[in-house]
Amino acid sequence: MSPIAGLQTATADLNPPLAALDLATLRANADDLVRRARGVPIRVASKSVRCRAVLAEVLGDELTAAGGFAGIMSYSLREAVWLARQGARDILLGYPSVDRAALAELGADAALCEAITLMVDDSAQLELIRAAVGGDRVAPRVCLDVDASLRIGPVHLGVRRSPIRTPEQAARLARDALERGFRVVGVMTYEAQIAGLPDTNPAVRVVKRASAAEIGKRRRRVLDAVRSVVGKLEIVNSGGTGSVEVSVADPEVTEVTAGSGLYLPTLFDGYRTVTPRPALFFALPVLRRPASGIATAFAGGYIASGPAGKSRVPTPVWPTGLRLVGTEGAGEVQTPLTGAAELAVGDRVWFRHAKAGELCERFDRVWIVDADGVRSSVPTYRGEGHNFG
Repeated sequence: MSPIAGLQTATADLNPPLAALDLATLRANADDLVRRARGVPIRVASKSVRCRAVLAEVLGDELTAAGGFAGIMSYSLREAVWLARQGARDILLGYPSVDRAALAELGADAALCEAITLMVDDSAQLELIRAAVGGDRVAPRVCLDVDASLRIGPVHLGVRRSPIRTPEQAARLARDALERGFRVVGVMTYEAQIAGLPDTNPAVRVVKRASAAEIGKRRRRVLDAVRSVVGKLEIVNSGGTGSVEVSVADPEVTEVTAGSGLYLPTLFDGYRTVTPRPALFFALPVLRRPASGIATAFAGGYIASGPAGKSRVPTPVWPTGLRLVGTEGAGEVQTPLTGAAELAVGDRVWFRHAKAGELCERFDRVWIVDADGVRSSVPTYRGEGHNFG
């Protein structure tokens, strides 16, 4: 039985819109990530999950480590503080934070300072953090974010993240951090142009190979430079769901990050190294039949972040043969669909989201269905009353 058939049966008495997760598929995806990581610990990207119960499923009830997964990569310091207060003991911020209130809370609590590692890529961030945490008695843990984009002449291939690129720049930032009373414990290199691009054509694959070779060589020089300043590093973080194999091939890498690979949204359908095994879906009810072959569902405009276009809209997947209408797409309060000859008012349509955790910002809860068809309801971050940005 397909995951959607099981979800449909298990939630038949519930009123959509609703989000549902197939637990057996989630576990199979987790196992596949561990296989791909080949013994390297996987840090879970919370932005791609946004549900504490799912984090606990892969990291254990203490939200720290289990079965090949170790630690959380958080996207917000307020989120990191909340997770630490729920028991998580190893949280790496994936992005810098200038949340002064959250930084002051971190500085006032020794346990939080040990559980949370801040991300930095600029001395201005160090200055702001130092002022917010207050006093030299606090020595926050920091990780240096090093730009992993590929540059060919004037062409920049990758995301716009850190200004730190060269060994000299990284060593200078590390030295500045030490002088300001920080503990430099790690270096991160996120190769978005590898992890975030599907293997859709030969040109993309060539760019990925070139990028992997370039960052591999440069990462080693950066690490040597940083270690010459701070000594041994606890964390050398790299990768994403789409680049696990590339990251773990470098013996310098101590951990990889992945999160989207648990839910597997549509953006990962084109990856040759990722088995397309979606676990998370959402269902909408049919409200009207405006014309023959067209059915209109309630809501559905759950557009993913990134460059606007077809790749960011949700995809109807059940019943098969449905398509969004080009002139309307996925709508704020209604979504018309073509190819809907068999649908009646009150029926359901199941969709996949383009990205992973963003769907959880639309729903207070997720219905989890196990292999026996037994369902349970768990809150998302939103359902627990949290919006971390």
